[in-house]
Amino acid sequence: MRPAHPPVTAARSRALPALARAVVLALVVGVTSAFAVLHKEVTLDVDGRSVEVQAFGRTVADVLEGSDVQVGERDLVAPGLGDPIARGGQIVVRHGHELQVEVDGEERTVWSTALTVGEAVDGLGLRDGEVRLSASRSSALERGDVLRVSTLKTIHLVVDGQVIDGLSSAAVVRDALKDVGLVLNEGDKVSVPLDATAVDGLVVLVTRAGTGGETLTEAMPFETQEVEDATLVKGNKVVKTKGRAGVRTTTYELQVVGGVVVGRTPITSVVTTPPVTQVVRVGTAELPDPSSIVVDPGSAQALGKEMAAARGWGDDQFACLLALWNKESRWRVNAENRSSGAYGIPQALPGSKMATVGADWQTNPATQITWGLNYISARYGTPCGAWAHSQAKGWY
Repeated sequence: MRPAHPPVTAARSRALPALARAVVLALVVGVTSAFAVLHKEVTLDVDGRSVEVQAFGRTVADVLEGSDVQVGERDLVAPGLGDPIARGGQIVVRHGHELQVEVDGEERTVWSTALTVGEAVDGLGLRDGEVRLSASRSSALERGDVLRVSTLKTIHLVVDGQVIDGLSSAAVVRDALKDVGLVLNEGDKVSVPLDATAVDGLVVLVTRAGTGGETLTEAMPFETQEVEDATLVKGNKVVKTKGRAGVRTTTYELQVVGGVVVGRTPITSVVTTPPVTQVVRVGTAELPDPSSIVVDPGSAQALGKEMAAARGWGDDQFACLLALWNKESRWRVNAENRSSGAYGIPQALPGSKMATVGADWQTNPATQITWGLNYISARYGTPCGAWAHSQAKGWY
């Protein structure tokens, strides 16, 4: 009868422990390799505070969860939660919060991920030079504060027998009239209270007081001139110089019958303050094609796309930003122009300017992009405005 199991030879008995050791070694190597791949150092920038963390995971969501950073649907996370994160990568988190805003006297509540007044205003789609703020742009946003914004508006003045359409970003009528250049004389009556909120399209009727003499001060309307500008995108108009009404002083000879003035003949007329022509820039530049946008997840470009979108700038504006910073630095955080001293992704000149956003301005793409977007918003309004200027002038 044959045995139920073949006999175990000495050679086979020696092979079994060796095989077991090989299996255990393979498992150890596999686990170690997986740990090495998943374990990494990552920079977390949470609401403007940057910290280095030891992370374990493949995606941004894994790293945030392991670092006890909670995010919601109203928060900004760049790169996206599902995007992979590499060793030495950067994750930016901006928590959304309710912001009380009063725009031209109308109160409303908006959600914002902005850290400063300037970023909040940019997120509202408002341009510098066209708004007046209750706090400086660099001021930090404090919870519970109300941000008061007065926007550029047209005020229709009916005065001295003519209509003057003036532009002003003043909050109240009194200051708006000063912006337009209207000088009120003692006893003049205005159809709305001088301390009333100035709103777009407001009509203000000014009734001059009787002079009791022969000299009258009259407002002179200004002209409007449009000039083509290759540094603006086609279809856009920007007021370069606000018009201001002039002042004319006229002396009349009065014809009086029975104590009643029946006629008035001008003797002299002097322009004491000449009107200022309103100059409007009209854009002629073409936009890049938004369909050409291609960015790698986790890259500085992807981070820039997220941060631009948080300011309300869509694919059309990011197409301009992509082209602009491709031209300037190819989106390299350490790009340096040794002749001029310009540095970083936005080529700040000098690079140390970016320290106003963060001390890590030399190495942190989020810091550089934040500074660059602030600069573009303040100087050109939008990335397409900056791109058009760069195309026309060679710099921005």
